Amino acid sequence: MSEKKVSLLEGFKAFLTRGNVIDLAVAVVIGAAFTNIVNAVVKGVINPLVGAFGTQDLDSYSSCLQGPCTTDPKTGEMDGIEILWGSVLSAALSFLITAAVVYFLMVLPMAKYLARRAALQAAKEGVQETLEVSELEVLKEIRDALVAQRTGGVPCSDGPGSGEGPGAAGGEGAGPRAAR
Repeated sequence: MSEKKVSLLEGFKAFLTRGNVIDLAVAVVIGAAFTNIVNAVVKGVINPLVGAFGTQDLDSYSSCLQGPCTTDPKTGEMDGIEILWGSVLSAALSFLITAAVVYFLMVLPMAKYLARRAALQAAKEGVQETLEVSELEVLKEIRDALVAQRTGGVPCSDGPGSGEGPGAAGGEGAGPRAAR
């Protein structure tokens, strides 16, 4: 039974020490702070703009579903059923502003950066592949030249440069190996 407790604690410790949990915690804290900024923009900018057409406080917009929707001044209770659609509108505006800021200031620039990085990586891989192909061609030419030196002047391949290079046309007297 103690083995299960130890393994559960080790698993929990591994879960907490993974980078994803730390990143998530930082995101939640930043998101909470950002929510305060968005709420301030809604209350300080959006509500007064809407207030130009009516009440400055969106929370005061409501409709009565049933009854006269009056508040008893003595008890503070509402008579009737009131729907506070102004609060819903304020929350929806806060959400839209938050989503727009996150998209335009975080998601879109990061997507452009990652696309640019992927294009550079693809170009780098293309250059690397070209270098590997030309390296292979050079190695084939060197191989053909060495074979030509050993055999007396005729390269064994029909590849590029097969009749050129040291020892290809010089016969037995060409190259340092013939001097031995």
